[in-house]
Amino acid sequence: MNKQYLLDVVIPCYCEEETIPHTVPELINFLNTCIKSSEFGMQSFRLILVDDGSKDRTWSIIKDFTEKLPVKGIKLSRNYGHQSAMLAGLTIADADVVLTIDADLQDDISTIGEMLKAYQEGVDLALGVRSSRGNDSVIKKSTAIGYYKLMRAMGVNIIEDHADFRLMSRRSLDVLLAHQEVNLFLRGVIPSIGFPTKIIHYERQDREFGETKYTLRKMLGLAINGITSFSVVPLRFVAFTGAAFSFAAFVGVFWVIIVRVFFYGDVVPGWASIALPILFLGGVQLFSLGIVGEYIGKIYLEVKKRPRFVIEATTND
Repeated sequence: MNKQYLLDVVIPCYCEEETIPHTVPELINFLNTCIKSSEFGMQSFRLILVDDGSKDRTWSIIKDFTEKLPVKGIKLSRNYGHQSAMLAGLTIADADVVLTIDADLQDDISTIGEMLKAYQEGVDLALGVRSSRGNDSVIKKSTAIGYYKLMRAMGVNIIEDHADFRLMSRRSLDVLLAHQEVNLFLRGVIPSIGFPTKIIHYERQDREFGETKYTLRKMLGLAINGITSFSVVPLRFVAFTGAAFSFAAFVGVFWVIIVRVFFYGDVVPGWASIALPILFLGGVQLFSLGIVGEYIGKIYLEVKKRPRFVIEATTND
């Protein structure tokens, strides 16, 4: 017999006034179809739309939806970022099963049926993974591949081509919410929870409405946050680099002595080339300090224990 359960769907929204009027009805129609099917065991569902400090009509549209549809709206006091907005929705979710999906519906909603079946089979985490990156530009595709390789090389347990399209059981969500980090990298934390997990491949769709708000700056910030939240390899790299250049400098001392003793007449006093290694070593030092500073900055944020988000308003269910 199928398990009976309630479903919450968390959808972060940032300036999505063109998108959510299409997204919400499409999702609701699909989930209503799932309720009618006995194979899923879903009793009811609710969409949790999180307005991440939008500057357009997103919040007013969300409020309109809550008056006639199974939708709950959450308005954050400012733009906290995609991951924090998703976490805000997850803290509000109280259903047996929680699904997270982006507002643009580039994630194929038909895959939700497979995720629900996986839950019936005893899976706690059903992770949507893109089958290919055929629609991405060459630059985006190559940088994504390089990033995942770098993360794995640093020992981070991350699922390649898995973003934020996933299903979580109640117990896995409770474990996630027990994490108290300010800089919570969901794409790395969730796969590392350790409960029964299933990878579900799907074809990512083209965006039909609106424009992406995920700029290059935001992607780089997420990448840096992922690396520094899960790995100390960059700090070890700094230590090994310092040791390597110290050894090179030690060898250089002998080279200077040899040149001074045996080739003094052929050497121009005050080598201009000395400036080059000085500049190079200075650059390495600044780069190393930058890496160390990134970790110190994270310690600074964690120690202050400031809220990861502030909810300004909510709507009634």
